Amino acid sequence: MNNSDKPAANTYIDTSTDQDLRSGRIMVVDDDPVNVKMLHRTLNAQGYTNVEAVRDSREVVNRFFENPPDVILLDIEMPHVDGYEVIEQLKALDLSILPPIMVLSAYSDQESVLRALKTGARDYLNKPFAVPELEIRVRNMLEIHRSHVMLMDQKNTLDELVRLRTSQLVETQLEIVRKLARAAEYRDNETGRHVVRVSRMAYLMARKLGWSEEEAETLLHAASLHDVGKIGITDRILLKPGKLDDDEWRIMKSHTTIGAGILGDGDTEVLRVAKEIAVTHHERWDGSGYPNGVPREEIPISGRIVALVDVFDALTSNRPYKKAWSIPDTLTYIETAQGSHFDPELVELFLSVQEDVQHIRAEYRD
Repeated sequence: MNNSDKPAANTYIDTSTDQDLRSGRIMVVDDDPVNVKMLHRTLNAQGYTNVEAVRDSREVVNRFFENPPDVILLDIEMPHVDGYEVIEQLKALDLSILPPIMVLSAYSDQESVLRALKTGARDYLNKPFAVPELEIRVRNMLEIHRSHVMLMDQKNTLDELVRLRTSQLVETQLEIVRKLARAAEYRDNETGRHVVRVSRMAYLMARKLGWSEEEAETLLHAASLHDVGKIGITDRILLKPGKLDDDEWRIMKSHTTIGAGILGDGDTEVLRVAKEIAVTHHERWDGSGYPNGVPREEIPISGRIVALVDVFDALTSNRPYKKAWSIPDTLTYIETAQGSHFDPELVELFLSVQEDVQHIRAEYRD
C-alpha cells in the first residue's frame, strides 16, 4: 500500500453519527417568508431534512408539543410575541431538557446579544450570516442536545434500576417480616389468621385517622409482629387451656420485652414501629398495663391502636383457654373499657367503622 493510498490523518467521519444529526428536527421561527425560505433551502442543502417553519410566534408552544424539535432557530423582532417572550414561554414549560435555542437576528449590539443569552438562548448569530458558520453552529447544538438526551436516558435508566432494586429489597424485608409474624402465630394459633386481621384493622384505623398511605402501610406490616415475642414462651404456658398462675403469668407477660429484643434496633421504619408496638400493645390508657405501666399519650399511637384491635380480635376468636365471644358482647366490653384500658378517641373511631371491621373479619376468617 503506497502512502498516497493511505487516508489523510483526521479525515475520518462517523457517517452514522453525521446522518443521525442531520435527521434532527429543526424548528425555524421567523415571521419573514423570505428568511424562512432561505433558511429552509440552506439547511436542506446541508443535508438537514427535518426542518419545520413557524411564522406566527404565537403558535410556537403548540407546535413544539406536536413535534418537539431538537434545536430552535429563533428571530427576535416579530409581531405579537417577540423572540425573548418565546424563550420565556418555552422555559415556563419546565421540561427536563429544553432544546437549545439559537437566535438569528439583525441586531448586533451587545445589549441585544446579552439579553438573548440571559433569557435562555444558547447561541446568537447575526444576520446576514455565512452559511458554513450557520451549519457548524447548528451541528454543534444538535450534538449538545443529543448528548443531553443520552445523559438523561442513562440517568432515567439508572433511576429505574435503583427503584427496582430498592423495591426488591423492601419486598424481601417485608417477606421476612411476614414469615417471622407467621412463625409467632404458629406458636399461638396454628390455623388462625389473627395477625392478618389485627394488621388490617390497624391499617384501617390509621387511614381513618388521616395517616398517609405510606404511614398506614408501615403500621400494617409492623402490627403483624406485635406478638413475635411469643416465640420465646414455652408451649406449657402459651397453650395452657386453663388459667395461668402468678409465675406463669409473669412469664407470659415477658413476651412484650422478648419481642422488643428480637426486633432489636432495626434500621428500617417497619422494624422500628414493630418494636414500638411489641413492647407497648399491652399497656393500658390508665397506666395499669405492662410491661412498663405507661399511661395515656405516653403510649405510642401505634401501640394504642394495636392494643384495641388485638383485644377485639382475640376476644372474638377461639383460643385454647376460651371460646370466642360474640361481637355484641365484645363491643360492649370495649365500650366499658373506654378510658381505662383503651384510648377513648380510638374506641369511638373503632365503633364507627364496624362495617369495615366486619368485612375484614369475613375476608380473613379462620
